[in-house]
Amino acid sequence: MIRHLVFLKYADDITDDAKAGLMHDLDALRHEVEGIEAFCARPNISPETPFVHGLTEMFWIDFRDTKARDAYLANETHKAIGARLMASLNGGADGIFVCDVEL
Repeated sequence: MIRHLVFLKYADDITDDAKAGLMHDLDALRHEVEGIEAFCARPNISPETPFVHGLTEMFWIDFRDTKARDAYLANETHKAIGARLMASLNGGADGIFVCDVEL
């Protein structure tokens, strides 16, 4: 299983409703991409503020295997959501950190 972790620093003007909409749309990809086992979005509650670097929101997706993860990355709906997500971040690519781990 692959866990795809994504940490986010939203721009200050992005509303909670806009954030929730993005997470809803990402979660809905489970109906489009075979092999998505789970989706979860949470705030980063780490007390180590200097090391958080403003990445105060996160989500993760569990994939059955690398084939499922790769299908998600290539999926056109995912790419469109990703473009909306990137536009909502503080600093674009500087407002995101992605990490995949094998479970």
